[in-house]
Amino acid sequence: MPDQRDARRTVELAAITGAHGVTGEVRLKMFGDGVEALSAHTGFNEGALNLKKVRSDNKGGAIARFAEVTNRTQAEKLRGTVLKVSRDALPQLEEGEFYHADLIGLAVQTDEGDTLGKVIGVHNFGATDVIEIEKDPIPVKGMKTFMIPMTKAAVTTWDQSRMVIAKEFAE
Repeated sequence: MPDQRDARRTVELAAITGAHGVTGEVRLKMFGDGVEALSAHTGFNEGALNLKKVRSDNKGGAIARFAEVTNRTQAEKLRGTVLKVSRDALPQLEEGEFYHADLIGLAVQTDEGDTLGKVIGVHNFGATDVIEIEKDPIPVKGMKTFMIPMTKAAVTTWDQSRMVIAKEFAE
């Protein structure tokens, strides 16, 4: 099983959701800061896909063309492909900023020291990022995960090894 640190060496920026038109363009679901962040990179997935152009679809996603994809059939075969770049290719972050990939896998405990589980996802439904935590131990019955907002009130601190949340946000 790969080490969690190995998974953090790459960052997922978008996923191909399907073909667009007949000339090989693809639709993208964006995970990052939009088209501008994606267009800062030319190569994805260790050079397997090389971006020729990308534009907004004006619906929160994007339309992209890759040098290796020249028709609809090839584009359709890429459905579900996640576009990844090396963590080293991303800009340095300011204080308090994070890449979602940096949070996945972190051990989670309360500010009173109680172990809760680990971060398994970071979602954004419009207002703020929401952290999904898998309980440890995983209960036989009931909810196996819970979510908390990524706010200063809920997440008091985090670093490369753990996330600390306020006790009142723990289930």
